[in-house]
Amino acid sequence: MVAIRGEALASVAAVDIRPNAHLDASESADATWLLRGVSGHTRYTTRVELDPLRAQSPELGRREATCAALIPIRKSDAWWALSQDERREIFEGRSRHIVDTMQYLPRIARRLYHARELGQPFDFLTWFEFAPEHAAAFDELVGMLRTRDEWTFVEREVEIRLSTA
Repeated sequence: MVAIRGEALASVAAVDIRPNAHLDASESADATWLLRGVSGHTRYTTRVELDPLRAQSPELGRREATCAALIPIRKSDAWWALSQDERREIFEGRSRHIVDTMQYLPRIARRLYHARELGQPFDFLTWFEFAPEHAAAFDELVGMLRTRDEWTFVEREVEIRLSTA
């Protein structure tokens, strides 16, 4: 686990990922930290972008994808003060988030969980899965994204690498 920007999370020996889980207080009482998010409709994406994105995006849980990364991100108040069209212009118009990340599909599967509306410490929980031989491509992907205009609005980012191997 590495704090890329801002405060780190407390170190833990293991991470328990529970997609679509509804935990009650007793199930999370012993957790060092707990992050919650929901997957929702695709935002900032046009139909022209969405169709090829869906066609090329692999499913999560592929047998060969024994490596994963959880990257919680919080953006600044300045980002959220922008209108939807201004955020879209930065996200795709200037940062080319969708167009430039398409080259990493289907090697890297991803899912975005929204957490801001849940009152969580992060706005987004980004989940990635990939085979060990695609680890360099994943490093290239996140390295590229971190150089873009969109990332100037990130005030907290923690990268957590996981492996089932």
